[in-house]
Parts: sequence; C-alpha cells; structure tokens
Amino acid sequence: MIYLLYSLHVLVCVFLILVVLLQQGKGADLSVFGGGSTQTAFGARGATTLLHKLTVTSFVIFILTTVSIAVLQGKSSSSVMSGLGATKGKAAAPVSAPIKATPVAPAPGASPAPAAAPPAGAAGAAGSAAPTAPAPAPKKP
Repeated sequence: MIYLLYSLHVLVCVFLILVVLLQQGKGADLSVFGGGSTQTAFGARGATTLLHKLTVTSFVIFILTTVSIAVLQGKSSSSVMSGLGATKGKAAAPVSAPIKATPVAPAPGASPAPAAAPPAGAAGAAGSAAPTAPAPAPKKP
C-alpha cells in the first residue's frame, strides 16, 4: 500500500512540475519573442483554463498523498530510539581509566624545558608548595 502511494506521489510531483512549467506568465504577451502569437490549439482562453484546472487538481492530489504518507509512516512502531528506554535506569560504566602523566627526560644535547608552575590549587597539606630544584644542565660532549 505504501509503495503504491509513493509511486503515485512521484508521478503527481513530476506532472505538477510539468504543468507549472507549461503555463504562460502574465507578462508573456509583452515579450520580444512570440509576443503577438495566439494559441489556437486550446482556443484564445482555453489553454489557461485547462492548465489552471490541471494545476489545481494535481496540487490537491499532491497534498493528499503527502498527508497520507505522513500518517502511514507515523503509525509504524519501529524506531531507532526504541531500545534506549531499557538502559535509562542503569548506571553508566566509565569509558576508560584516567591516564597518568609521566615526565619525559629531555633528549641528550637539547636545552631543558622550563619547569611548569604548579596549578593554583595544588598546594600541599601544610598550605605551602614544596620548593622545586632547577633541572641540571646537560653535559656537552
């Protein structure tokens, strides 16, 4: 049923596009190309009336198929988010353990990097930070 509705919807869309493109604009009589020509196939006013009726009819069918597709798709019980309700009450496990930073010794012959200052809240238990010794200078070969 839904596939029949999809195919009807696509056909109506293509037909509506073609009918709208076939219509003559209001200022078409003033154009340089074909300004004085008459349309004798449908009569003087017949083409406008026929194309207008076809446009309105195809538009109504387009709206009806669009709404019916939306209603039929809304009634489906399957959803991507349907399985998330079961895991809502469980506690989430940590993704990974924290990574410890290990100091890296400078390469031989490289100048030592300046020591980083401890963070503001990293004071010791006694309230003062322990003094740090400067890094020894590398030996020259």
